[in-house]
Amino acid sequence: MSPRAVIIVLCLLSASPSRFAAADGAGADECGGPAVGGRCHSVARALRLKLIAIPSILLASVVGVCLPLFSRSVVPALRPDGNLFAVVKAFASGVILGTGYMHVLPDSFSDLSSPCLPRKPWAEFPFTAFVAMLAAVSTLMVDSLMLSFHGRGKAKRSAAAVTHHNHGGQYHDSPPVHGHGHGHLDMSEGETDVEAGVAQQLCRNRVIVQVLEMGIVVHSVVIGLSMGASQNVCTIRPLVAALSFHQLFEGMGLGGCILQAEYGAKMRSGLVFFFSTTTPFGIALGLALTKVYSDTSPTALIVVGLLNAASAGLLHYMALVDLLAADFMGPKLQSSVRLQLVSFLAVLMGAGGMSVMAKWA
Repeated sequence: MSPRAVIIVLCLLSASPSRFAAADGAGADECGGPAVGGRCHSVARALRLKLIAIPSILLASVVGVCLPLFSRSVVPALRPDGNLFAVVKAFASGVILGTGYMHVLPDSFSDLSSPCLPRKPWAEFPFTAFVAMLAAVSTLMVDSLMLSFHGRGKAKRSAAAVTHHNHGGQYHDSPPVHGHGHGHLDMSEGETDVEAGVAQQLCRNRVIVQVLEMGIVVHSVVIGLSMGASQNVCTIRPLVAALSFHQLFEGMGLGGCILQAEYGAKMRSGLVFFFSTTTPFGIALGLALTKVYSDTSPTALIVVGLLNAASAGLLHYMALVDLLAADFMGPKLQSSVRLQLVSFLAVLMGAGGMSVMAKWA
């Protein structure tokens, strides 16, 4: 079952009789359905803003994720081995880090500590921190196992190739040759080691892309769903601009990872499409469930809160370990203190920008 199908099922399961709001009246119970009345509540204006939000966020997402993919041919300085690319990637990694700490994690704490939930067990245990920790450890496990399986498969293929060469080639009937021949063998072994290292790094880059996209997709669908189901104009209006910038910068981070993964055109298109459409899809799903969905019902709070907690743990691990630590401890940044300092500043700018946006989204 695809991640989209899982989200749809969870959202549909979260619908309950307590979510049906009255058609008229001054308001509704805080935990029973969306409040009505007041200057901020307007179904017509909210619908108009949501219809503006869908293409706006879609366009920002496409531009953000595609910018690193096409920049290599437009701006030579943005090639993956260039200094400017390292700084841009550091900025985008800061955006992803800020998203996890300043957007996703607080939302999960808010949902799972809501007064609409029964005090036992939700008020007696920090479920948000626990689930985020488990998600980070699980991401580490997936990252490690994927690389181990790739390394074992590569070793088996290399051993099979050497066996085939020795039994079917020039060394089968002849004694070992020293001197020039020995040097040739050493060179071949060295080239094989280099190729194995490059292949392992490529595999790691692809694992990073897949896991990172999964975490971003979960959060994007959840926040789109909340926006689509809301009728509060005062909340939706700043969200349109904030989410557009959010998707733009987050897409830049993901696009840089996709570029380093060296996927083919078909796989790149699929990743770009999946990232770009998840938030608009969430908004459309929220519109479809407007009359039955309430983000203050206990089931919705639990489902969304746990999903956000898992997404936060995943994004924290990816940003700190697979993106920032890998780059800052790598040979490129370690060879230049100036580039390190500029990249540190870029990280702070990315995380700081997302922190400012947390006021609205």
